[in-house]
Amino acid sequence: MGYVGLPLAVAFVQKGYRVIGVDVIPEKVAALNNGHSYVEDIRDETLVTLVQAGLIQASTSYDALAEADAISICVPTPLNKTCDPDVRYVIAAGESVARYIHPGMLVVLESTTYPGTTKELLLPMLVEGSGLKVGEDLFVIFSPERIDPGNKQYTGENTPEVIDGVKPHCPTTPATWLV
Repeated sequence: MGYVGLPLAVAFVQKGYRVIGVDVIPEKVAALNNGHSYVEDIRDETLVTLVQAGLIQASTSYDALAEADAISICVPTPLNKTCDPDVRYVIAAGESVARYIHPGMLVVLESTTYPGTTKELLLPMLVEGSGLKVGEDLFVIFSPERIDPGNKQYTGENTPEVIDGVKPHCPTTPATWLV
């Protein structure tokens, strides 16, 4: 629920969805549940209204995802010493999310990373042992983050969304999963 996840969560709520955000930092979760934004692009007034209406909440437990129909993974991918994305957070989130996979679920990787991360790292974690078929029972896509914190000219609302499904039947247009 950082600078990518929180604005994305607010965008989903504004389109009529209820959102449960998961973050491993208890202080962030407490702030969000109290309507306090620590992200420059989200105002406290906006967040407190959504929290009070029961449209957005945060948790430190992945158990909150048990009833989710769609999950967006928005975790950091800092560069390591060789200037490659450090995908430890993607792997940790994928392993945690995999426990809650169910038929009909959509999983979106939003983190900035190298081509192939979704198919090579995330997908095996999600399908292993689930018995689900990707493109039929489980839908997995990659959509790199579009957030440029503080940029008033290019925002999530006016920056095109790039989406790619790992199989032909995975949703590949924003209309099928956001609006």
